[in-house]
Amino acid sequence: MSDSHVEKPQTGMVTQLSRARRPQEYYDAIKKKFAEERDLRLRYRPEGTKQYTSDLTGDLAKYEIDPYAGEINPREPIKDTVECLFIGGGFSALLTSARLRERGVESIRIVERGGDVGGTWYWNRYPGAACDVVSYDYLPLLDETGYVPTRHYAEGPEIFAYCQQIAKRYNLYDLAIFQTTVTSTVWDETEQMWHIGTDRGDLLKARFVICANGTLSKPKLSRINGMEKFKGHSFHTSRWDYEYTKSDLSGLADKVVGIIGTGATAVQAIPNLGVASKELYVFQRTPSSIDVRDDWKTDLEWAKTLKPGWQAKRREKARRGPQLSEEEKARQAAMSHDEKVRRQENANIEYMMRIHRRIEEIVKDKATADALKPWYMFMCKRPCFHNDYLPTFNLPNVHLIDTHGKGITEINESGPVFEGKTYKLDVLIYATGFEVQKTGIYNEIRGENGLELNDKYCDGIRTLLGIHSQGYPNLFIMGGYQASFQFNLTDMLQAQGDHIAECIDYTRRHGYQTIDTRRDAEEWWVQEVIAHRGKTSRNQDCTPGYYNFEGEFQRRQDGNYNGGFNQYCTHMEEVRAKMEESFVFAKK
Repeated sequence: MSDSHVEKPQTGMVTQLSRARRPQEYYDAIKKKFAEERDLRLRYRPEGTKQYTSDLTGDLAKYEIDPYAGEINPREPIKDTVECLFIGGGFSALLTSARLRERGVESIRIVERGGDVGGTWYWNRYPGAACDVVSYDYLPLLDETGYVPTRHYAEGPEIFAYCQQIAKRYNLYDLAIFQTTVTSTVWDETEQMWHIGTDRGDLLKARFVICANGTLSKPKLSRINGMEKFKGHSFHTSRWDYEYTKSDLSGLADKVVGIIGTGATAVQAIPNLGVASKELYVFQRTPSSIDVRDDWKTDLEWAKTLKPGWQAKRREKARRGPQLSEEEKARQAAMSHDEKVRRQENANIEYMMRIHRRIEEIVKDKATADALKPWYMFMCKRPCFHNDYLPTFNLPNVHLIDTHGKGITEINESGPVFEGKTYKLDVLIYATGFEVQKTGIYNEIRGENGLELNDKYCDGIRTLLGIHSQGYPNLFIMGGYQASFQFNLTDMLQAQGDHIAECIDYTRRHGYQTIDTRRDAEEWWVQEVIAHRGKTSRNQDCTPGYYNFEGEFQRRQDGNYNGGFNQYCTHMEEVRAKMEESFVFAKK
């Protein structure tokens, strides 16, 4: 492995229970500042998640139109039956389909709202789009396809092309239906089959259904008074209008551009917009943490040394996590819970203060630098890694409009309004994100006795492993709540895909028609989720964001399993080791 390909640990991950470098009063003062900034935002936006809307109809319908696939060609409604049907065509569907193919499942259908496979990489084609996890870990099925990413952090077009490559390799285009949205998924108890309806009049049947619509897939907009009045051009980042901007963004050379949002998408897009636009106004509510992005082209000589199974070894190492020495384990075991929390918080604060110092070193204008400093614990919001984002604010045509936690609350015909001033724009870009971890984002899911899934969840989410829910036979959910959360999402999706394929294979091999979780197994998992949530006040202490439901109160079971990824995988293995105890199986 050449020096140019030596990988460092993920920058900024606070894993050590290090001793405080300064007096405790220093850390306490910063924690107080974190709390003040959080409370400021909560006072401005007490409505929590209701400050956003994903009901993009009427005047807002244009923000969800697919700009990539062209006109939807008329076709006759499809009426047929398949064995496995995936709702969504992103990595969840692709990697699980691959596992099903390996187990001899031939009849696989993907139903996808977009015009191709790829999921988030189909929709997110904004300039600068790239994965923010090392590509050798992020892109799944590298062992199976023999593919090696061309960069340490692969860019969007390469990832999209790789998704297409997977679909071709596993013959997933044959039965795929694109530009089609699943609107109803209803269990027929007589047939013991799922009946699936779509927005194009299809009446499909499937024995197994896998909800693979992704954790971040339905675009949302901030609720801003007057946004429909804006007379300039506007679009959401997941529906980038290259017809307007041109592929090289030359269409913005004489344009005054505004972008609302400074999250992960905006951090990647803003450097390109800053260079291309006549003027760029960045409207910020809460800054992101920005660390160094160590990127490079893949060393071809290193790639030649890779042995079969190389990615599986990387994944297994990541699953195990940092390995502590016996001395370190003993030292940590001797600490009280409060001492562990305090040391973790202090190490976290040290890291965030290093982020602050980096901003001071790069951004020349002091007021702008101060506004870009994130005042919250690391991982309260999605961390970002970029080398050009901060320098962009040194360009004379780039202006940061820091709303001090309030956000933009008014837009008129000319543009956004803040503190009585209108910012006149030619084009306004919404980098306002997506609905988070919704199982049926366009889809009504009804199981036994016609019970809609959200109605079942109204008193608290109930699943087994975040994948199965009692009363919904042969239904599998990927990337939903009560599963483990991983910064490298495909690690978790691959583990879930392996599990789902094993469950379907077991059901088929033993001559069963259906698989459904037992009530006691579901209750066990609900209690596991509860037991591993709320051990600290971290969720409440964090500044509002999609990681914590914008600061809303959460029932203890309505979130992710926080017992660690390795333990989550172990639980899946234990469930599969005792199939008949975990599930109710039935023959037709």
